[in-house]
Amino acid sequence: MKLIKFIIFLFISFNTTLVANSNDDLQNLLSEGGKLIFIRHAYAPGSGDPDDFDLSNCASQRNLSQEGINQAKNINKFFLKKHMDSNSVLSSEWCRCKQTAKYAFKNYKTKSFLNSFFSQKFAHNKAKQIKELKEFIKKWDGKGNLIFVTHYVVISEILNLSVSSGEIVIADKNFNILARQKTSNN
Repeated sequence: MKLIKFIIFLFISFNTTLVANSNDDLQNLLSEGGKLIFIRHAYAPGSGDPDDFDLSNCASQRNLSQEGINQAKNINKFFLKKHMDSNSVLSSEWCRCKQTAKYAFKNYKTKSFLNSFFSQKFAHNKAKQIKELKEFIKKWDGKGNLIFVTHYVVISEILNLSVSSGEIVIADKNFNILARQKTSNN
């Protein structure tokens, strides 16, 4: 019986997300560099994209509400407290992600491999985008940390994880989840 309990303990241990126990643990984790930081865009009411969605027209998209803007500003506060360099911020081309990146970091670049593939209109891009994202990470020199502002479907596909709006997930280059941090809207 003890052997079975030990095996179960080992199995659970290897499959459990390590969550930083304190702000100091999280600070140390991020200061090491070499981390992938995935952020689901801040709160944008609704789900999916409107039928008349146009990538070049923010008015046709779901955008951050005031609640979402406040949440993105709280993401900024989180990273300022961690003394994080935000020079390596990449965002989806969707306006709600760009808005999150703007309010949280100010400077960012867009990458199409971070775009949503939730709707039928973009579902055919999924395999190509995930391949490009993995290739980008593979070529990354591992200096500092990479921050990705993206969508639920991208994070779910790459990390096999369900995340809420504005949630921060820290992983290593092998996509092992090291920590998670939810952000508030107020």
